[in-house]
Amino acid sequence: MSASVSPSTDLSTATSAPMTHRQRIEALVGLLLGMFVAFLSSTIVSNALPVIITDLHGTQDQYTWVVTATLLAATATTPIWGKMSDLVSKKLLVQVSLTLFTVGSILAGLSQSVGMLIGFRAIQGLGLGGLQALVVIVIASMFSPRERGRYQGPIAAVMSIATVAGPLIGGVIVDTSWLGWRWTFYVCVPLAVIALVVIQRTLNLPVVRKDVTIDYAGAALIAAGVSTLLIWVTLAGKSFDWSSGLSYGLVALGVVLLVGAVVVESRVPDPIIPLRLFRDRTTALATFASIAVGVGLFGGAVFLGQYFQIARGFSPTAAGLLTLPMVIGSMLSATVSGNLITRFGRWKIYLVSGAALMTVGFGLLSTIDGHTNMVLVGAYLFVLGVGMGMSMQNLVLAVQNNVRPDDLGAATATVSFFRSLGGAAGVSVLGAVLSNHVADLIARGLDAIGIGAAQTGGTAAGLSNLNELPAPIADIVRGAYGDGTARIFLIAAAMAALSLIAIAFIREVALNTVSPDQQRWMESQRDDAV
Repeated sequence: MSASVSPSTDLSTATSAPMTHRQRIEALVGLLLGMFVAFLSSTIVSNALPVIITDLHGTQDQYTWVVTATLLAATATTPIWGKMSDLVSKKLLVQVSLTLFTVGSILAGLSQSVGMLIGFRAIQGLGLGGLQALVVIVIASMFSPRERGRYQGPIAAVMSIATVAGPLIGGVIVDTSWLGWRWTFYVCVPLAVIALVVIQRTLNLPVVRKDVTIDYAGAALIAAGVSTLLIWVTLAGKSFDWSSGLSYGLVALGVVLLVGAVVVESRVPDPIIPLRLFRDRTTALATFASIAVGVGLFGGAVFLGQYFQIARGFSPTAAGLLTLPMVIGSMLSATVSGNLITRFGRWKIYLVSGAALMTVGFGLLSTIDGHTNMVLVGAYLFVLGVGMGMSMQNLVLAVQNNVRPDDLGAATATVSFFRSLGGAAGVSVLGAVLSNHVADLIARGLDAIGIGAAQTGGTAAGLSNLNELPAPIADIVRGAYGDGTARIFLIAAAMAALSLIAIAFIREVALNTVSPDQQRWMESQRDDAV
């Protein structure tokens, strides 16, 4: 199923002259502000989650779903945002995604239960998916691949500042009695409004005028298939057995939906994810590497705040400060590698080095427990951060350099989609692993001191009732989280190693020195001359 979009909906033509350097820099400021809002919204909640879940009497599984709901919505819609950016106004799409994000933030702050919060976080995710994909796409449209390396520094700085400021602001808000955790959602609203105004005044990209079709069927099948499999991964082993009929049914449904999506995508004129992109070796390998990176990064990082607060007893504010080594490492390596890429035009060495350091960093973190020296933990996080900074954006750059201007949005969104898919799956799978492992450790700890369920009020001791537990039992729960977290970092290390193998086989191609917008303009000038 597809629907035609009239060319008259486009705002300008491909024959419009490219933006001047000054205009591009002004627009970049507005885009980076939008990116800052997106990343701030993700990180500001991370340190508040333990407080939110205990305040709303949630469970470990719901803790995971508060994160997964946003990732799921963002993941399912990323390829749609990306494909639409090749067809209609990128500026309008950025504004729509910011508006969706703002509405979701307000509603999330009004939540009265964990179920409501999960639903409103999904609305946030719809806007977040657009922002994460579109900002990268617009920047790629304005600057050539070779020139783009120079701007990885500011992009990394914005991401790093948001990553540092988010947990700190979130921690201060939670620790301030007259504010409370709800303001971790409200605080992003005015920043999103400012970003809307700045983007409206500065961003002025040309829009290609052409007849297009929107693949609604493909979009629906992709979203439904991915959502079904992620729901199965999250609930299996808890709400139903892995080998139950319901489990098999969800897997079968998810596979059927995704197979249907592949069939549709192979036949429609304008697919959401053009399958021909995967004929390119760089795109195929970078996509696989992005899945592995997503599992490790999202899955591992989400539970860092929980480790610092629950296992080590730090406040939300302190937990934010303890992530600084990772953030500083990421910012420094992204800035240095970006400038070197622009200067020399070589990029593969930084991808390989980044993936290797990520593997080492996660491997080191897999050795921690509830008593590991915090200086060592900080050193491990710095190694991981350096690897992140060298690999995340450069994976996207490698793909963008290899595709036609008309496929820029779809290709960028495809890599982002599979990275987010890996992240959503990583949070779900690693959350399930952690939940089961922690439950076993708690049971062993209680057995060791001769305490059974009857002596804990007939309910399981865990995160949902941590504040009400007697001190000896609470210590066992905290110790279980401290010792259990290492297992998820071990899995993340294995996924990072897989990404390293994929990256090693990517063929390095010289970076283009002309931006996609400039390419379109030059082609239109040649056509006019003929």
